[in-house]
Amino acid sequence: MGQIYRLFLDSSDSDSSSPVRVFGCNLCGTHLSTHENIVSKTFQGHHGRAWLFHRCVNVVEGTAEERNMTTGLHIVRDIGCAQCGAVVGWKYEKAYESSQKYKEGKFILERALLCEVS
Repeated sequence: MGQIYRLFLDSSDSDSSSPVRVFGCNLCGTHLSTHENIVSKTFQGHHGRAWLFHRCVNVVEGTAEERNMTTGLHIVRDIGCAQCGAVVGWKYEKAYESSQKYKEGKFILERALLCEVS
């Protein structure tokens, strides 16, 4: 495996003039996403509240697997921090129910596994 280059999120990743809220891995602080990328805060993870994000960086994806979740059967991949390897959530690859298709390609990050990076 080659060298891993981490991306750092800042105000250049924003359309707004206000400060960007960056969320990172709770263990090592590696940047994962921004507040602007939150689609929904109404999800539940293994460790409590979880948020659905449009875009994440500095993550590695695990093997795709079918999981029966509260909203039905999905194909998902666990995602881990690219720096320390801690599992921080999952990525939705496929939703079988039409009402859940909006999740495809999006990421769940568990709130308990995140920190706000200043």
